[in-house]
Formats: sequence, C-alpha cells, structure tokens
Amino acid sequence: MPHTRPVADSTALHRRSLLAATGAAALSAGTGYALWPGGGRAAAAGTADAADEAVASSSRRAPAAPLAPYTRGTTLAGVSVPRGGGAGGGYRRLGEGPGWPRVTRGELAAARPGRDARRTTLAAFVQLTDLHVIDAQHPLRLEYLRSADVHAWRPHEALTVHGAVSLVERINALRGAPVTGSPLHFAMTTGDNTDNNTRSELDWFLTVLGGGRITPNSGDPRHYEGVQNSGLRQYWQPDSTTRDADKRLGFPHLDGFLAAAVREVNSPGLNLPWYSTVGNHDTMPLGCYASRGDPYLTELAVGGRKLMELGAAEAEKLRRTIRKATDPRGVRYGAFLKSQARAMRSVTPDEARAPFTPAEYVEAHLDPAHHGFGPAGHGYSAANLDAGTQYYAFRVSDDVIGVSLDTTDPGGHYAGSVGTAQLRWLERVLRTHRGDRVIVFSHHTSTSMTNTHRDPARPDERRHDGRELVALLGAHRTVVAWVNGHIHRNAVTAHTGSAGSFWEISTASHVDFPQLARVIELVDNKDGTLSLFTTLVESAAPSRTDYGDLTQTGLAALYRELSCNAPGARTDLAGTPGDRNTELLLKAQAQAQAQAQA
Repeated sequence: MPHTRPVADSTALHRRSLLAATGAAALSAGTGYALWPGGGRAAAAGTADAADEAVASSSRRAPAAPLAPYTRGTTLAGVSVPRGGGAGGGYRRLGEGPGWPRVTRGELAAARPGRDARRTTLAAFVQLTDLHVIDAQHPLRLEYLRSADVHAWRPHEALTVHGAVSLVERINALRGAPVTGSPLHFAMTTGDNTDNNTRSELDWFLTVLGGGRITPNSGDPRHYEGVQNSGLRQYWQPDSTTRDADKRLGFPHLDGFLAAAVREVNSPGLNLPWYSTVGNHDTMPLGCYASRGDPYLTELAVGGRKLMELGAAEAEKLRRTIRKATDPRGVRYGAFLKSQARAMRSVTPDEARAPFTPAEYVEAHLDPAHHGFGPAGHGYSAANLDAGTQYYAFRVSDDVIGVSLDTTDPGGHYAGSVGTAQLRWLERVLRTHRGDRVIVFSHHTSTSMTNTHRDPARPDERRHDGRELVALLGAHRTVVAWVNGHIHRNAVTAHTGSAGSFWEISTASHVDFPQLARVIELVDNKDGTLSLFTTLVESAAPSRTDYGDLTQTGLAALYRELSCNAPGARTDLAGTPGDRNTELLLKAQAQAQAQAQA
C-alpha cells in the first residue's frame, strides 16, 4: 500500500512506515546481512512490538486532519538577502527577501496535468550537508594560508556550532513536508560533519544532532586562544580596536564576542530519526591527509604549539601543494610544520583535539550518549565495526530503500572514489531490492570522485571514480536519486543510464553562505511518472542581526551574516533557480521492471 493517501485525504501509517519513521528499520551495513541497529534480533522484536502497540493505539484516536503543504520557514516563503554594499561597496547587512519559486524540470519525463490531485507520498526527508563543525582553535588549522589565499580562513568559523544548532531548530519547526504535508521520515547528513577529523568536533556534531549541551571551546577552558585574539591584522579581531583587514572592509567591533563564542550552547537535538554519511573531512586531517599518515600531525594536533602567521610566498607554495594533492600522506606537510617550529605560538595542549579513526567514528555514533531520537548507530552498526566499513542500507518506507555510501579515500586527497568491495556490495543491494525505489546518499558528487589513491589498508583493491558509479546506478531502474554535497553548491543534474534514469541532487553547505539544507519529497504521480520535490531551508536564526545580542540565537544570526561577507566568498553557491526549489520528474520504472522479472 502507498505510504500516504493523496494530499486531500486523511492519512494512516502502515506498520512498516511507522518503523521507518521511528528509525527502527535498518538493512545491510556493508556485509549483506539484514540488521536491526543497536541490539540485534531481540531489540528488533521489542521495537516491533512497540510499533504494533502504537498502531493499535492510534487506530482508536480521532481521524487525522487532512495533510496540507507546509512552506513556513522554507525558502519558498522567504530567504535572507544582502541589503546594500557588495560589488566593492563594503560590508552588507542581511534582511528578509522574497522566496525562491519552484521550477519544474522535465528532462527525464514530461509533466502531466492533474498529477497534483493523484499523487501519493513515498518518502519525505531532510538533507543536511557540510556542516563543518569547527574547533576554531585547533593547532592544525590552515588559517595562516590567508596571506596567500583569502579563502583559507573564514571570519565566522568560531560560530559553526551555533549555526548548526539553529538549523536543527528550523528542521524541528517544520510541521510537514512543503509540498505534500507528509510527516518527515528522517534526516540524513551527507558528510563533512566535522572539519578537521578531530574528536572535539565529532563530539560537538553528535551532540548538536542528538541533543545536549556543548561548550565549543578547546585548550584553555577559561578563554579563547587563537587567531582572533592574536593581534595579527590579517584576521578579524572582533574584541580589539585593531584596524585589521576585515574591519577595513566594514566588519564590526564586538566587545565580548570571543567570550560569547566559547560559552555553553544547548541543542534540542533533531526531533526525527537521523542518519549519518561520512565525508573526507570526517576521515582525514585537514580533509586531505591519510589518517595513517605522518604521526607528527597527531603530535601537533594535541600539543601546545600553533602556527598562526606565514609569509605570502611560503603560504602560496604550501597552498599549491595541498590543492594538487601530491602529498596525500602529509609527509611533506609534516616536514614543513617542523621547519616552522620557532614561529609557532604557545597554546594549551588538549587530548580532545586528537584525530579519530574510521572505527572510532562508527563507535561514536553507536555510543548510547549520542542516541538522540535514534536509530541506534544512526545507520551504522556493529557489523560496520566487524567489517571495517562505513556504508550501509536502510528502509525508508514500504517502497523506498536508502543507501549510504563511503566515497572517501583513506589513501589521501579531498576528492573521492569507492573501492571494488563497496561497489560490488552496492550492486547486490540494488539487485536485491528490484521492487523498491532506491535513494543513494554520499558525500562526494559524481564529478568530484576523481581520486584513485589506493587505500593503505587494502592496497590491492582498485578504486572506482564517479563515472563508474553513475554507470552502475544508471544500470538499475530502481534508482531514483543520488543525494550528496561536498561542492558547497546547489546543483541538480539529470542522468540517463543503460536501463534507467535518476536525478543527482547536490546541496550547498552550512558553513558557506547561503547556508542551506534541503527537504526532499518522493511522490508517485499515478500516471507512470514520479516526482522529486526539493525545497531549501535556512536556519531558524533571524535574517537581521543585532550586534548587541550575543546570545545563542544572536550568534547564529551573526554566523550567517559573517559568512555572506567573508572576503572572497563565492556568490554562485545558491545555484540557478533550477538547482534550488524544484520538481524533478522521472518515469516510474521500478515497479514495472520488478513485475516483468517476477
């Protein structure tokens, strides 16, 4: 049966749909076995009994109210826009602007009249991506490259936790999906959840999504110690009267900013099940150096020395080395840092700044302290630990399967790829679920999967690029969407393969303006077509900032405004109208194929 009835009718949840909505249904976790997260078959049975009881209880209640579109708080209703300045005109304040319209795209199927009245909802969920929760005082940060490249440091980096919590608040405030009004089944974060493969960042990220109190500070617990109180003019010195480079562009003087930035923050946690996908910044220091690389990087990460300043010529040379990814294990980078030992400043050592391994990443998700709204492990399971994998599949609803891939390459490099074992596992999943629709999640996009460095743990295994993954997905009519991030830009691409077609949906980051997440609804139009509706959302923080408000909410608003004004910030990350709020049509091929093969 369909997950929901047409929008005009009341809605009842099927038992399996309720399981999906409570995060109870999970599938293979990189091994091909059917698994329930966190507790094995006994826990699964208990969860199923609870679900049955919930269904029975709900059947005794009054009929549910008809579903209705819910656009409040989305970019259909309004979006933050700069007011004045820009184009050489200085610092810009933000205000509420008109919403972005919805664009219908028919490259893969024609839009047929009357579908609005016929459609039923198959899935509705939220994608978060590239949160880049940052430990802004970490000794391995590359701020000093700003002398050669203005993009190397963002003036708002101390406020990533505040911004992420405000995004959670926005998602929690959504009372239904923007088009169908369907309940939101889950949220998926598609990687670069942390910024520097650091335990402090991982704990903060998991607490933001799971709920709890966070003190976004490391090193000295009493105060901030980093580039923003260094006195160096190439960084915004918010608490100082120093006429730094950013204040010359109009950045404000804010007494008490740094003390406020490291104060305790409270996150309500997401109020729906959430899943996690891994990104290159979650896997490797600086997002590009192999996790089993130079041990000096780990020593420096937890130690008491930090490089904050570098000459422009040296910075440019290092920037090019990193960008070309010719030092994937960080050996030359480690040697460079050793040569700069005398130029480093003293900071407070902190073991919480140590990098984490892929196994520790999975273990942290499995930790009951981070369960939040569930499911246990947030997609990952003990099977991932046993197999040494970070990919899995899970049931979204009666007719939809989600697949989370690991496109990071432990051999180093910020670009992605997948190994042969994972590619074969994915093909098995697609063959097994020929009667379902499949939504694939990953961090990297098809065009950013160009890295063929071998995995040090699997040196004989071939790596496969984005073209090969597109070909595999296009060979299965079950695949309807590939949802990802990494490029920090909204982009929607149609793919036609040997057997089927699907949409690749890439969403902008939450660290660079315009700081967005995306609601995605998959519906059956009951006319031989499906539609994927994509709707962008901002955080709950107000568009307009108040410089006298250094509360948690005030700092979240400032986070957005500062990101808009970051020197050298790109202005094309929102994408075109066809990459933002969309209806993406495609042929409803999965069920027909399954019936033909039955």
